[in-house]
Amino acid sequence: MGGICLALAVIFMFGATVIPGVELTLFALSSVFTVIMIIETGVGGGLLVYAGACILGFVLIPGKLAIVPYVFFFGYYGLIKYGIEKIKSGAAQIVLKLLFFAALMCLGILGFKSILAEGINLPEYPSALLIAAGTLMLLLYDYILTFIISFYRRRMPMRR
Repeated sequence: MGGICLALAVIFMFGATVIPGVELTLFALSSVFTVIMIIETGVGGGLLVYAGACILGFVLIPGKLAIVPYVFFFGYYGLIKYGIEKIKSGAAQIVLKLLFFAALMCLGILGFKSILAEGINLPEYPSALLIAAGTLMLLLYDYILTFIISFYRRRMPMRR
């Protein structure tokens, strides 16, 4: 199971680096396989798939910078989601997910602008606008991921 999930995660990551226009969708789909491993084997299996996908991504995928979204967000979001959703309060879950994402966006925006984009001319969007748009996308992504998890649990027999 782990090998299949790992291979599919890497295939979707590779697709995200070569198919223009659907990069974020394919990265989001690649994250499903970490979640499946968490469901089937626990957090340790999810961590192994994430780590393996990161390593294989850096080895096999030609554009190393292209897999940054998987490495720094999509790959481990299932682990974060699993930990946060142990809290009983739905409101607290949403607040924690939003705080996590806002902090990650701030680090990403500041880090990208100061470190990676020194010589690159990028359009200037207000950081608050980027964080707000990203937050809306996180809520949509989290909702869809929850739907996929529910579908998987209904359709696949649990082996534990």
